This record gives sequence, structure tokens and C-alpha cells, in this order.
Amino acid sequence: MKKLLLYFSGKRFVRSVIADKADLSAFNGPPTLKVVVGVGAILFSYVIGWPMVAFLGGVAVYFEEPLIAAIGGPLIYGLSHLVFLLGMYLAGAEYTWIFLRWATRVAMLKLLRKYSLPLP
Repeated sequence: MKKLLLYFSGKRFVRSVIADKADLSAFNGPPTLKVVVGVGAILFSYVIGWPMVAFLGGVAVYFEEPLIAAIGGPLIYGLSHLVFLLGMYLAGAEYTWIFLRWATRVAMLKLLRKYSLPLP
């Protein structure tokens, strides 16, 4: 484990997040319209995902027409994936990167201290 930690602590990304003291201060301000729309798209993708597939299944049973579920289910589920990806594109990239930098710094510092290894 120590060798692995020393290996990763030597990487430029890890050294930079520790040196920059990466934090979550970007989350203090109000979100931009792009982020709000992105999170809304992500939430909407959950609504049109499995619940809509289940609804189409119920409609198919009610009308005794299995093609409604056989064709509509995969189509609506694929659409929900596209909407989710759009939401992640709009909202996720910037804040995901901030969170990843912070999580890397916190995890590496804890692990390096736990195994009494030097800071990079």
C-alpha cells in the first residue's frame, strides 16, 4: 500500500491539488443558469427513465399490445440516457472537476498521514 501511495503522490495531479489546497469554495456562490438547467435535465431524465418504462408496460398490458412496451420502453429509456448526458454536460463538468480535486486532496492527505509518508 505504501508503494502505491508513494507512486500516486508523485503524480502531477496529486501534487497540484495538494499545493493548491483544493477546496469546495466554488459551491458557496449561487449556481449559474447553465448548472440549474443541467440539474433540471438530470432530474427530468430520472422521471422519463424507469417510471415511464413501467408506465408503458402498464399501458401495454391494459391495451393488450406488447409492442407498446417492446418498442416504446427501449426508446424512452434511450431518450432518458440522452437527457441525462445533456444534463451532465451542462451541470457536471465544472463542479465535478472541483469536487474531484478536493476529494483527491483529502483522501491523499489522510492516507499519507495514516501510513506516515511524506507529503509531496
